[in-house]
Amino acid sequence: MIAAAPAVAPAVAKDTMGTPSGTITLTAQSADVGVGYSWGEGVLRYDHHTYKFKVSGADIAALGYSKVVSHGTVYNLKHLHDFDGTYGALAGEATLDKGLGGAVLSNTNGVRLKMDSAAKGARLAAGAQGLTFTLEN
Repeated sequence: MIAAAPAVAPAVAKDTMGTPSGTITLTAQSADVGVGYSWGEGVLRYDHHTYKFKVSGADIAALGYSKVVSHGTVYNLKHLHDFDGTYGALAGEATLDKGLGGAVLSNTNGVRLKMDSAAKGARLAAGAQGLTFTLEN
């Protein structure tokens, strides 16, 4: 007699980032002596539309200058107005000529960004980072 074992589906881990809902591309620059400041602009692709946004923010401790181009996936964006806000991340950067990096950012509306970036310049930064994203009208 042959006993049949029950079929078991492989366990699938739920994506901890949430539900993918769009993509972004942004270009930002940072100039720093002590407290750092970043500024830039980007494009959000969401719900079959393209939206432009501005970026500004600060680092607690930084020195130097860099220009960063980032591409990423947006998660948990249910309403366009939830994209605006300050995104926080604990981050560090060391760039000399060219560097690659990544970050996961989130805002108080539950929107998360998973970013991959390439930087040029000479910059050293550490500490808490906050970037404010503001959609343009």
